[in-house]
Amino acid sequence: MKHINTLKLSFSCILWAISTATMAQHQHGSGASPASAGLSPYAGQQVREIKSLSASQTQDLLTGKGMELAKAAELNGYPGPMHTLELAQPLELNEQQKQDSEALLARHKAEARALGAQLVQAERELDTAFAARRIDAETLAGHTQRIGQLQAALRASHLKTHLQQTQLLTSEQVARYALLRGYTAPTAPFSATSHQH
Repeated sequence: MKHINTLKLSFSCILWAISTATMAQHQHGSGASPASAGLSPYAGQQVREIKSLSASQTQDLLTGKGMELAKAAELNGYPGPMHTLELAQPLELNEQQKQDSEALLARHKAEARALGAQLVQAERELDTAFAARRIDAETLAGHTQRIGQLQAALRASHLKTHLQQTQLLTSEQVARYALLRGYTAPTAPFSATSHQH
């Protein structure tokens, strides 16, 4: 009986050891120490030049990239000039359409870069105000209103460009653009035509 009780005690100790090890593994299995468990996902971003913008976001703004600001137009049947020009051959653009699309893209890029540069500067000024502890409710409102206005103007520029590009195309070209971009499924006759290009 004493031997059986000893075995039961040993078995209980083994189960307790396994349970404790399993719990420890779940708690620290990711390699994170208790001290690092509360780290913010923002950790490391405090060294950014402008805290609210990554280097790639800043670059996109300064170079006039789309940054998905024109999705409301693009995905609702309003082509943009850049992709229209990329698809010039299958869309069968004529020379006038090409020239007008190129001019529209150049104007838009210039406007987007200018607005992007202003937006980067506005974000830099907001960041500087916080860093220098020169911020209160009134100055904060001024900074955020300025940033909001620039964000709205930039998005409007991207969307307006899609409106203008659509006016340069025929309804057939607009439909073909949607097909080529993968937004619509081909019909049998259209599919046959598209295979010729």
